[in-house]
Amino acid sequence: MRLNLFWKLGFAFFGLLAAVLLPVDFYIERTLRQDYENAGFEQLASIARIAQAAAPQFLAASPERPARLRAWVDQIASSRVRFTIIAASGEVLGDSGADPRYMENHATRPEVIQAFASGEGRSIRHSVTIRRDLLYLAVRQPVPGSAPVVLRFALPVQTVDEEMWAFRKGLWLASLAMLFVTGLASLMISRRFAGRVERLRSFSRRVAAGNFQPIEADRSGDALETLALSMNDTAAQLDANIRSLTAERNLSSAILGSMAEGVAVVSAEERLLFSNPAFASILGLDAPPAAGSALLETVRQMELIEAVRTVLRGGPVVHSEIVTGTLRQRFFSATVAAVREGAGAVIVLHDITDLRKLERVRRDFVANVSHEFKTPLTAIQGFAETLLGGAAEEPENRERFLRISLEHARRLARLTDDLLKLSQIEADRMDLEPQLLRPEDLVRSCLETTRLRAATKNISVTAELPPDLPLVLGDPRRLNEVLQNLLDNAVQYTPAGGQISVRAKQAAKSVIFTVADTGLGIPESDQLRIFERFYRVDDARSREVGGTGLGLAIAKHLVEAHGGRIWVESEVGRGSRFHFSIPAGKTPRAIS
Repeated sequence: MRLNLFWKLGFAFFGLLAAVLLPVDFYIERTLRQDYENAGFEQLASIARIAQAAAPQFLAASPERPARLRAWVDQIASSRVRFTIIAASGEVLGDSGADPRYMENHATRPEVIQAFASGEGRSIRHSVTIRRDLLYLAVRQPVPGSAPVVLRFALPVQTVDEEMWAFRKGLWLASLAMLFVTGLASLMISRRFAGRVERLRSFSRRVAAGNFQPIEADRSGDALETLALSMNDTAAQLDANIRSLTAERNLSSAILGSMAEGVAVVSAEERLLFSNPAFASILGLDAPPAAGSALLETVRQMELIEAVRTVLRGGPVVHSEIVTGTLRQRFFSATVAAVREGAGAVIVLHDITDLRKLERVRRDFVANVSHEFKTPLTAIQGFAETLLGGAAEEPENRERFLRISLEHARRLARLTDDLLKLSQIEADRMDLEPQLLRPEDLVRSCLETTRLRAATKNISVTAELPPDLPLVLGDPRRLNEVLQNLLDNAVQYTPAGGQISVRAKQAAKSVIFTVADTGLGIPESDQLRIFERFYRVDDARSREVGGTGLGLAIAKHLVEAHGGRIWVESEVGRGSRFHFSIPAGKTPRAIS
């Protein structure tokens, strides 16, 4: 059981008082007992001197000696002491406390031995005859004409004990009274002291719990007041520091939480100490991993783990690139730096997917433009050289070569026009002329053109338009171009005898147009890239039907300029469904 400070101080005061009173009692008892014993021996010595003065007349040899000894013994015993006469042989000649005839030999008593040896002997011991503790004083008494005898006087110790008990009782009563008074005063002092200490302890607990309200210091001028004032100053400083640290932590958390870059801190034991939501998103986790999670269990990219291990071993800052995902790959630039030498590492993941995508698009664009221009230019150059080489004199070859060259020149013109148009859209240099349009008017104008081309392949073209569709705001020429491009693609990639349908429906605050066909379909891996410039699912077939590879890219930019979006759903062998949405009743964004 733990005692509080009040009881500890109380018991300490009581213990201190007891520690003082007990030695005092012991010392006083010993001193008084010694004084009483000395006084007893002095009393016995006085009686002994009186007895020795009258001894010769009682010890002289005569027939009446036993009777006179008996009378003498009774006379000395009247002074409340025990008187014994012992012969040199140890035989008891007379005793005031017992019949000498039945007493044992006293030659071995220590006081008797001392008396015969030196003339006087003293001892304090238990009497076998009367079974009591006695003070013994023995003196040697010469006897004329005979051997000396020993006169022994004894005083009961009980008398001393009674005196000591009476004194001790008074001493203890006074001590108890003193103990009670001083103990009560010490308890009051210790209680007040313990109360003040308890208040300080409660204050420290409040500070530990985050309550920095200062404590009211006692105006006592002692060390506890100084301690209370010092604790108030400490609490105020802690409050200021914690507020500052909390503000910095909140600011850091807000910054790290809003960062698009993934940030994580790893300990020297390869355990995650911190990670922001972006880090979890990059790794495909539902939530940031718990603090203390093993890095190897959370991160599956061995390149990143090896970079962390290199830094933890004392290596320099490591820069690497990691790839996540399989179908939709994402690229990240990883930077791993040491927190302190060997104490941990910081991981920063920067999303460079768009950068890699732009690099790929730029690379593909240059390659595709070069390829698209090279084929017709090579053909034109070849036929021109052939004509210059003499074929111009042959009317049949001349006309055929010129027609082929003209077709390639027209292809170059279409390609150039599409590139210029796409460049104008991307450079925001194309103006839109929005007006209210009926969806059925837009679809009808495009179907008339499409049915002429579809008839040559025996492809049926139908339209499914609800009568209650809302009006849309858009540039009719640009929207016609988007829908016509999708219909032309459907005709180009749908086998003979297939079907093409155009549908429209209202969804939220927009109208969604859908062009569905029963054509070849588009693989899932290509569906995300078909809206890129010059991207073709089947290059040979695309060039065979005369496509430039820019139509869907232009359509995507035009739809987005109207505030909508375009997407595709397709399955290989079962056709495709191209959707694009145009906001209803909302003025589209103008490109100027």
